[in-house]
Amino acid sequence: MTARPQISTDAPARSRRPGPIVPASSVSGHTLVMVIAIMTYLAGLTVGAVDLVRATAAEWERDVVRETTIQIRPAEGRNLDAVAEKASQLARETRGVVEVRPYSDAETARLLEPWLGSGLSLAELPIPRLIVVRLSEDEPFDQAGLKAKLEAEAEGATLDDHRRFLDRLVAMARTLVALGLGVLVLVLAATALSVVFATRGAMAGNQDIVQVLHFVGARDGYVAGQFQRRFLWLGLKGGVAGGAAAMATFLVAEFAAEQGVGSAAVDQMDALFGRFQVGATAYAGVLILIAVIAVLTALTSRLTVFRTLRALD
Repeated sequence: MTARPQISTDAPARSRRPGPIVPASSVSGHTLVMVIAIMTYLAGLTVGAVDLVRATAAEWERDVVRETTIQIRPAEGRNLDAVAEKASQLARETRGVVEVRPYSDAETARLLEPWLGSGLSLAELPIPRLIVVRLSEDEPFDQAGLKAKLEAEAEGATLDDHRRFLDRLVAMARTLVALGLGVLVLVLAATALSVVFATRGAMAGNQDIVQVLHFVGARDGYVAGQFQRRFLWLGLKGGVAGGAAAMATFLVAEFAAEQGVGSAAVDQMDALFGRFQVGATAYAGVLILIAVIAVLTALTSRLTVFRTLRALD
């Protein structure tokens, strides 16, 4: 009678890799990614708008330093061409003036076209004659001297440095920037709250595993690290999706503005904000925002896990 072969029990048992505490995919995870993507998209648009307004305000401030305007008010019996010629001569003789350029009637009509339409006849309207005076960036401008000369020798000509109007525009721009930063903070706060609820939901779904690990002596840092890595990945996915959508919106808006050059609406926007172009700082800001949201998501989940585990003690 032949003996049956014996199966050795000394062979090492096949090691099993433990599964993650937090499921790799779940409904709550997909929902959180969508929420983070939407929040990142809105925050990215806010970053672009803030950058556009900030750059425009800086350009306004540079313009007021580089140039000023002489206005000649029309009046009965006043020869605007003669007064403009005299005012231009006085401006050229003033210290700190680089260039003097009187606006013709056609150029003035083009300036008013976005607001008053084409085919404008200046003879029918009391439109002032404009002279643009470009200033030196190195030599100081003798503003008081030019004002005195205009009052004495060029009747109806006044010097306007746009300071009062520009100060209002810059104040408005700074207010918009502050509001935009406030919106950005609120979006980040809403994202953090969403992560808190998602983390609590994930812990509630894995409550038995978390409690067993906690009571057998697993360190809180180990459990928190499991959640942190998972939510860091979720935050990064949502941040990249929302940030990419925001950048795509910037490109589409710039393309639409380029295609609409010459229309009344685009001309009015150009007159107020200059050429619509989102700068490189806005794109860099969106990239930084993606990283901030991913880190914020991970840290928020970690702190939430620590607070929950301490409540079990």
